[in-house]
Amino acid sequence: MKETGSSMSRRNFLRRTAAFTAAFSVVPRHVLAGAGDAAPSRKLNIAGIGVGGMGENNLYACAGENIVALCDVDPSNAAGTYLQYPKAKQYKDFRVMLEQQKDVDAVIIATPDHTHAVIAMAAMQCGKHVYVQKPLAHSVKEARVLTEAARRHKVVSQMGNQGRSGDGIRLICEWIWSGAIGPVREVHAWTNRPVWPQGVEVLRPTDTPPLPKGMAWDLWIGPAPYRPYHPAYHPEKWRAWWDFGTGSLGDLGCHIMDPVFWALKLKYPVSVEGCISTYWEDFWKKTEPKNETYPRSSIVRYKFPAREEMPEVKITWWDGGLKPPRPDELEPGRKMGDDDGGVLFIGDRGKLMCGCYGRSPRLIPETAMKEFKLPPKTLERIPGGQAGHEKDWVRACKGGKPASSNFDYSGPLSEMVLMGNLAVRFPDRLLLWDGGKMEITNDKDANAYVARQYRQGWTL
Repeated sequence: MKETGSSMSRRNFLRRTAAFTAAFSVVPRHVLAGAGDAAPSRKLNIAGIGVGGMGENNLYACAGENIVALCDVDPSNAAGTYLQYPKAKQYKDFRVMLEQQKDVDAVIIATPDHTHAVIAMAAMQCGKHVYVQKPLAHSVKEARVLTEAARRHKVVSQMGNQGRSGDGIRLICEWIWSGAIGPVREVHAWTNRPVWPQGVEVLRPTDTPPLPKGMAWDLWIGPAPYRPYHPAYHPEKWRAWWDFGTGSLGDLGCHIMDPVFWALKLKYPVSVEGCISTYWEDFWKKTEPKNETYPRSSIVRYKFPAREEMPEVKITWWDGGLKPPRPDELEPGRKMGDDDGGVLFIGDRGKLMCGCYGRSPRLIPETAMKEFKLPPKTLERIPGGQAGHEKDWVRACKGGKPASSNFDYSGPLSEMVLMGNLAVRFPDRLLLWDGGKMEITNDKDANAYVARQYRQGWTL
């Protein structure tokens, strides 16, 4: 009988995979010949897991390679992608795919956030290179564990924050490192998210509509606490729910704060605090509604210590339509950032602003930009820029230079973003963070959420 859903546990999967490998001496090609065994001319065999949404775009960017397997728990939602790759074998359970599909070199993972870690870990344990959508994980600990696992298994990794491969983020780094605006002590980052239903008025549904045809709902739930299917969660609306998504920060934080993280040479914050939009269900009794989604809007304040030649810096995140004060230097009529969000770097000698992904960086006011003598381009550019992010990963899988957002970089970036969600979950508290120990040192309640509790049958 074919195992589906949670009947095939991670333990069984690993035991059976180990037995199969021992019996047939199957070893991934990159392990047999080292990291550079795949000549640039040889096509990778790529599998996609979660191919009904962003995964379709990631696969399209790798269409010059061999797309040999497609895995999605909802075949109706993935039907369009299946039609594009008729020769690819189709699966619902990623564990079955990894066990049976031995020709896979690399895996693209674009599932909802709550399943990123368990799938990526399983793929790396099988020796597969991994491309994982942002944020890397659902919890801080998961991000740290995946970063360490990529090193341990010696696989090529990349997170799907495509702005990391763009020219804009490199210009920002070069300008700040050249002293264009002086030492940076304050940064503001913001987004227009959420653009989905989210907030105190969104309550858990009580009705139980029928499943989409052929959908494996138990697999979609994965390591999260079980609840019945409802279109309030799938497709696309899962980002709002604490059990499945990572809210506005998880959606665009890894894009918008990427240039901040790189240009300012950040790693672990020393503290984080948040405040959120709310309302009193009964003001006099001070009883708030039990809310299972992220707030409609939030403000998160990070503090980072001095690093190398850079001073202590405070970074503030704004979402839900909230923005920092408009800088006096910004000319009337000019937009702050772009439609998705933006960043404002405040230095001792000037200000720099960009849009989401580090797009269109400019010193402000425009007169300062016109007077600015551009420094030399010291950072290597990625062919194709932002649009070449997946191909950058493919080149690394074939023995090229490390991918631009490999987990050694994107893991700590994801940790920073997910730390913000701890502050959102426990607002109006100053959370003190020991990054080395991965511990909130002054708040046991918040510290309990650094790691997740998995549903029975699921482990990392």
